[in-house]
Amino acid sequence: MAAEPASVVYDQVTQKWRDLAERRRAYFEDLRASGRWRHYYTEAEFRACLRDVIAAAEAWARIVPRPQDRKAAR
Repeated sequence: MAAEPASVVYDQVTQKWRDLAERRRAYFEDLRASGRWRHYYTEAEFRACLRDVIAAAEAWARIVPRPQDRKAAR
């Protein structure tokens, strides 16, 4: 069995990190929409976490574009 090229492996790993950041963002947006965040955070804490989560998801989106995003940019 031939080993996959390193670039393919790194692409897979970075896509998983991007997926995780997006799932985390969706979770925090769900917390916000449902109001459940009040059980876990103060308003200031939640706003800070939400800003961090959104910034992380946007950073991963810039660093690791999806294959379909790459095709659309061409």
